[in-house]
Amino acid sequence: MKKRSSLLKMVTLAMFVAMGVVISPILRVEGMCPMAHLINITCAVFMGPGYAFLCALLIGIIRMAFMGIPPLALTGAVFGAALSGIFYKLSKGKIIAAVLGEIIGTGIIGAIVSYPVMTYLWGREELTLFFYVPSFIMGTLIGGSIALVLLLHLKATGVLTKIQNSLKDEDRKEKAA
Repeated sequence: MKKRSSLLKMVTLAMFVAMGVVISPILRVEGMCPMAHLINITCAVFMGPGYAFLCALLIGIIRMAFMGIPPLALTGAVFGAALSGIFYKLSKGKIIAAVLGEIIGTGIIGAIVSYPVMTYLWGREELTLFFYVPSFIMGTLIGGSIALVLLLHLKATGVLTKIQNSLKDEDRKEKAA
């Protein structure tokens, strides 16, 4: 059964990465990528902080390698994805905590980390420390709102619990029983 669980996790992660790569450049506003935040939060709630971080990292690397996106694809995603999962776990399953983690992680931490990356590695000297904060916050609020509505609906219908249970390790299920 452990192989089945691992395969399901890999397939689910691959689907999140594929969706993130495809919809992020299509459904975006200049300087904002709200669908990336939707993916980060949803992946964090479904699979946890480690998988959400890995998902954001893979999406960023693929977008940078094949779409010519600057390093913002990484700095603007990985902190929010990880914090979203951590806040969700610490709050014992509160979806709003996952959204808040994304807003703090991407909107503030990721935006500030983007400044030295874009200034020193990308050569953009006209930037200030908080240059990316407004657009990153707006993007996380848009994507976070969509994720909140989606996940609350899934929770109300019981689908969220079914998805989360199907993605849990078989070993943990046996210990809980």
